[in-house]
Amino acid sequence: MSVIIDIYRDDSAERLKKIPDNSVDLIVTSPPYADQRKKTYGGIHPDRYVEWFLPISAELLRVLKPTGTFILNIKEKVVNGERSIYVMQLILAMRQQGWIWTEEFIWHKKNSYPGKWPNRFRDSWERLLQFNKEKKFNMYQEEVMVPMGDWAKSRLKNLSEIDKSRDNSKVGSGFGKNISNWINRDKAYPTNVLHLATECNNKNHSAAFPEELPEWFIKLFTREGDCVLDPFMGSGTTLLVAKRMNRNAIGIEIIPEYCEMVSERLDVEIKE
Repeated sequence: MSVIIDIYRDDSAERLKKIPDNSVDLIVTSPPYADQRKKTYGGIHPDRYVEWFLPISAELLRVLKPTGTFILNIKEKVVNGERSIYVMQLILAMRQQGWIWTEEFIWHKKNSYPGKWPNRFRDSWERLLQFNKEKKFNMYQEEVMVPMGDWAKSRLKNLSEIDKSRDNSKVGSGFGKNISNWINRDKAYPTNVLHLATECNNKNHSAAFPEELPEWFIKLFTREGDCVLDPFMGSGTTLLVAKRMNRNAIGIEIIPEYCEMVSERLDVEIKE
């Protein structure tokens, strides 16, 4: 299947204005975090982060299809021994902007090495915030099912009467569960925690995430031929995976060296 991969060396806030309305099926990106990667991106102070990001998220809201999904990989930093709240402020501001904050996935970094500070331990996780334009969106849950695991051998062995019927939620959500439905099944639906190792062999980018990360969301939210956008392309992991999975893709990156690297990896010319 022939796919189209477009790489733009440009500022995201400007290039996004040239992408048509309602044309993207999935956005997966990791923008520069507040005050980090100063040598590369100049750094954005936590107090100004929401102000900086909202014009970009407004364009993302415009280009995303009503059935599409936006996955934002972001993590607050610690300032003077206290967690910054800029991510929480950004979530609230984006909701005011018109986004629906549908879900929060957690990326557990399996190979995070230990560390200790006077008042905390080393982080081994990052947020993956899911935003949508509408409450009904494309989601192909069967594509990311996982093996049942050893828990099923003991949990499903001796079922109670409650396990054999639909047990309604006690909090009034309208949802319930029937444990017996999982007998003799080979696969189950995953949780919202992704256990993935960090990318260690890519020395050309300060914050490259593993291919399995965008791959999981591309499987979950798109079909072949759909369009995937990464407005902060970096080392191009999202585009590389999208191409391999027969999805069209758009990448935007302001750093020339990263554009050249991705261009070589994907054998695609850079557009201005």
